[in-house]
Amino acid sequence: MTTVERTVTTTTAPDVVFPYLVDFTNATDWDSGTVSCDLVSGDGGPGTVYRNVSRFMGNEVELEYTTQEVAQPRFVIVGRNDTTTSHDTITVTPGPDGGSTVTYRADFSFTGLAKYAAPILKPFLEKLGNDTGAQLKQALDRL
Repeated sequence: MTTVERTVTTTTAPDVVFPYLVDFTNATDWDSGTVSCDLVSGDGGPGTVYRNVSRFMGNEVELEYTTQEVAQPRFVIVGRNDTTTSHDTITVTPGPDGGSTVTYRADFSFTGLAKYAAPILKPFLEKLGNDTGAQLKQALDRL
């Protein structure tokens, strides 16, 4: 398993940040790799399904994400395709001066030939984490 985790702070309050992130269609605003993210079914709670297309290492990759848990301060969503599972946990806690601290953790596991490439993918996933952390902060500060 490969884990990428970033923590950002924002001046935006948790009661604004949490619902924004739970609406995973907003990933196009804050996730640097996301090209599109469409609601397939559900109301945003557990069992809600999204179709996410991301650009990674020059390729478009599609994952179907299913919301597992929505209980403030934590949101858990799991994305899957034939070779990858991404177990994402987003935690939003009160931060300094009425703002928020957001921790985004993505645990990636790979199957088939992709599992042998995991060590090679790690630096690319770390860069994606850095880019997403910066973009996430910008998006949250605009709310």
